[in-house]
Amino acid sequence: INESEISIAWKSASEHSNPGACSFAAFRAERRTFTHRARQNRKSVSTVMVGIETTTPEHASYTDAHISAYPVEYIAGIDLYNAGEFHAAHDAWEERWMGEVGPQEKLFLQAMIQSAVAFHHLEIGRPGAARQMYTRAKEKFALLECDVFMSLDLIDYQAQLDVALSWLLTVPDPRELTQPEIRPPRISLQPEISKFD
Repeated sequence: INESEISIAWKSASEHSNPGACSFAAFRAERRTFTHRARQNRKSVSTVMVGIETTTPEHASYTDAHISAYPVEYIAGIDLYNAGEFHAAHDAWEERWMGEVGPQEKLFLQAMIQSAVAFHHLEIGRPGAARQMYTRAKEKFALLECDVFMSLDLIDYQAQLDVALSWLLTVPDPRELTQPEIRPPRISLQPEISKFD
C-alpha cells in the first residue's frame, strides 16, 4: 500500500468540494467507510514513508468522544499526519486555523501546522526550512504554557519531535548534514477531553 486509506478518504472528499477546500462532511463519511472496513478486516494499513505506520482501530489515535468533542479539521489532520501526509495535515489544520478560533487554539494549531511542515520540508530536501519550522513550532508550544491541549500530551509530542528533528540544530547550516533516518511523532490523544477556547 503506497498511501493510507485515510489519506485516500481525505483526497476523495477534497475532489468533491470547492477548489482549495475540503468538504469535511464528505471526509467524515469517507473516514467512517474506512473505519468500518478496517474493523471488519482487522488489517493494519501501513506506509513506507519515513517509517510511518498507521494501526488498526484497536490502537486508534483517538476515540469517538474525541470525534464528537473536537473540530473535524483537527481530527482529519491527526489522521493525515499519522499517515505521513504532512502537507495534507497542514491543509486540514490550516482550514481551522484560518477561521474564527480562540487565541490559544490558534497558537496550538499554528504549532501543529509548523511541525507538520517541518517534515514536509525534509521530504522535499529543504533541511534549512525544516529547521526554521521546527524552532517556530517549539516556540509556539512554549507560549501555550500547558502540558495538554485538545487532549494532546504536549510534553510527549515535543519529546518525540525533538528525537526526530533536533539533529537539525547541531550545525549552523543543516544542509551540511546527511539526513538520518527519522521517525516522526505519532499523535495519540489522551482519553480525557480537554476544554479549548
